[in-house]
Amino acid sequence: MNFRLRREEILSGEQLRAMLAESPARAAQAILLAAKAGNLDGQALLGQILLQGQGIAKDEALALRWFQIAANGGHLMAHNMLGRCHEHGWGCVSDATAAARHYRQAAGGGLDWGLYNYANLLATGRGVIEDHTQALACYHRAAHLGHAKSMNLLGRYLEEGRYCPADPKGALEWYRRSAEGGDFRGQFSYGACLFEQGQSDQALVWLHRALTGGNAKFLRKAAQTLRHVGLLALAEAYLEQAQALTS
Repeated sequence: MNFRLRREEILSGEQLRAMLAESPARAAQAILLAAKAGNLDGQALLGQILLQGQGIAKDEALALRWFQIAANGGHLMAHNMLGRCHEHGWGCVSDATAAARHYRQAAGGGLDWGLYNYANLLATGRGVIEDHTQALACYHRAAHLGHAKSMNLLGRYLEEGRYCPADPKGALEWYRRSAEGGDFRGQFSYGACLFEQGQSDQALVWLHRALTGGNAKFLRKAAQTLRHVGLLALAEAYLEQAQALTS
C-alpha cells in the first residue's frame, strides 16, 4: 500500500472519529494512512482500534507501540492510553508506576481523562504515594472540565466530608450533573440521595438508568445498598442484570 499521500488527503482526528462511528472497517484504513503520515490523532486512534479490535485485528502490543509514538509527539490522550495499558497490562506487564507517570503527563496537560485516572491512583496509592488531597484536586479540576465520572467522585468527597468540608448540597448538585452526563455511578448516587430525601419516584428513574448502564461488579455492590434501604425488587433486578452480563 502506498502511504505517500498529499497533505489534503489526510483526514483530521475529528473526521476520523466520525468515520469510525459509521464504518469501523473503512475508518481503519483512513486511520492507518493518517498514522503512517505522522498525524498524531491518527496514531492515537490507531492504537485505540488495535486495542479494541475495531475494524482491524486486535493487537495490544502493537497498540502500545502506536500510543508510544503519539505520546512521543506530545499527544495527551496517547499518554492517557499508555497509562491504561500499563495499569491493566494491555500489551505489556502491568506496572502502576509507569501508569502513574503517563497519567500525570496527561493530567498536567489538562486532559480530563488523565486527571481522572491519575486521581484514581492517588486515591488508592497505586504507583504513587496515597494522597487524597491531591486526588480530590484532580477530580475537582476534571469535573469542572465536564468529566461525568469525576463529578460523581467529587460528589462523594463532598457528601462524606473527607479531606474537605462536608457539603451535602454541593454533593447532590455534582451527583445530578454526573447523572445527567451519563455516568451510571453518578446516576446511582443521585438516585440514592433522592431516595433518602423522600423523592422516591424521581429516585427510581435514576436507579433504573444506573441498572441499564452499570457493569456486573457495580451492579452486585449496588444491590447490597438497595437491599439495605428496602428496595428488594430492584436489588434483585440488579443481581439478575449482573448475572446476564457475566453469563
